[in-house]
Amino acid sequence: MKEKEKKYIALWQVMQRECRRLVSRPLYLFCMVIAPLFCYIFFTTLMGSGLPQNLPAGVVDMDDSSTSRNIVRNLDAFSQTGVVAHYSNVTDARIALQEGKIYGFFYIPKGLSVEAQSQKQPTLSFYTNYSYLIAGSLLFRDMKMMGELTSGAAARSVLYAKGATESQAMAYLQPIVIDTHPLNNPWLNYSVYLCNTIIPGVLMLLIFMVTVYAIGVEIKDRTAREWLRMSNNSIYIALAGKLLPHTVVFFIMGIFYNVYLYGFLHFPCNSGILPMIFATLCLVLASQCCGIVMIGTLPTLRLGLSFASLWGVISFSISGFSFPVMAMHPVLQALSNLFPLRHYFLIYVDQALNGYSMAYSWSNYMALLIFMMLPFFVVHRLKEALIYYKYIP
Repeated sequence: MKEKEKKYIALWQVMQRECRRLVSRPLYLFCMVIAPLFCYIFFTTLMGSGLPQNLPAGVVDMDDSSTSRNIVRNLDAFSQTGVVAHYSNVTDARIALQEGKIYGFFYIPKGLSVEAQSQKQPTLSFYTNYSYLIAGSLLFRDMKMMGELTSGAAARSVLYAKGATESQAMAYLQPIVIDTHPLNNPWLNYSVYLCNTIIPGVLMLLIFMVTVYAIGVEIKDRTAREWLRMSNNSIYIALAGKLLPHTVVFFIMGIFYNVYLYGFLHFPCNSGILPMIFATLCLVLASQCCGIVMIGTLPTLRLGLSFASLWGVISFSISGFSFPVMAMHPVLQALSNLFPLRHYFLIYVDQALNGYSMAYSWSNYMALLIFMMLPFFVVHRLKEALIYYKYIP
């Protein structure tokens, strides 16, 4: 039998062995299928409406006039703000804010309507709890807009009383009209903002841990030599045969979330879905290779899993989707290139959001390709660990 045919037979035998291991251990089913599907559904339904609606807010109305009641009704009309309580004083509202019953409150001072009509510049105050960043930001925006609208309405009434026409009054109140066009996510949908990076990030983290576990458990169970013998003592055939079934399963899960996000939920995908599926394949392969490097560097199951979980969790913070990399410390900017999720995120921005050609993201594809080459630096160390390392509980 030719040497080449022996290699193919060995590869096929190792793949069959790994498939039997996959179906014999429920842990693989959970980590490779159930957990990703749960995360897909959980994160996309967590903010199904795009933005939080009717965030609880309070009002302290010391004026109790028709003007103040109209202000409260208009504030409650905002989709993100729901006025759920009226308080008789600031102390009670502050206590409710500290207890978490409301995320903010709007304070209307006594004599507001009288002072506004006599042009004495009354002061409207609002307080928001920024311990909850999203809730505090949305309430701050609505309350600030309500204060500006109230100020404009009072000034317009005075101008009308002085004989100004509507066009003259509006030209005075708003001499420059701002026309806002949010790009790529015009709905300001938090689900679009979060899910396109969190979901691939969760899949990447699971790939890290499953890859490390699949190799590390061979050392722990003392089956590594049997695995190598089946592959004709070739570490390359052993790794390829073990990880190819994983690649197929994870790539199917990657295709599923792309179809789910861009085909079913209709998230922005200006380049078409095929480039994003290709980017997902690159992410899967790069993540598997990183897992090989992790267990090859620390050939102990518990240390390898710790390395994988730490590197995967840090990826969410340093990839740039929650806080811009360009605003980080220069050292962190350089370190961000060591995470596959960072390059996938940049590909997503260039192609799905901006609709650029794949040629514009060549550097990020090259970075993912470099991740795929990293196992060549640790395979010999990993082979020695498979043969000689004795697992110590």
